Amino acid sequence: MAWVLLIIAGCFEVGFTTCMKLSNNFSDWRWTSGFLVCATLSFVLLSKAAETLPLGTSYAVWTGIGAVGTALVGIFFFKESSDFWRIFFIFTLIASIIGLKFVSAD
Repeated sequence: MAWVLLIIAGCFEVGFTTCMKLSNNFSDWRWTSGFLVCATLSFVLLSKAAETLPLGTSYAVWTGIGAVGTALVGIFFFKESSDFWRIFFIFTLIASIIGLKFVSAD
């Protein structure tokens, strides 16, 4: 169950970074509200997952999911670069997240 919470927390991290981008420097209250909700849920779920999973693993997976998800949102929705090296390193992040799952005790 902790892994499910951690994955959901990572998805909310993608949500809060996306809302931050769209909030126009926190001047649009709708996106700022979305940021606050997503950030709160992300941190609460990360904290809950870290009660069971090792803290270093939890944090690394959470930030990895956030980094990969945010990079993909940038590519697909904000027309950011999708050159070979960027995609290559996104895949290395994914491989690292999967690797941490396999070597983790829980």
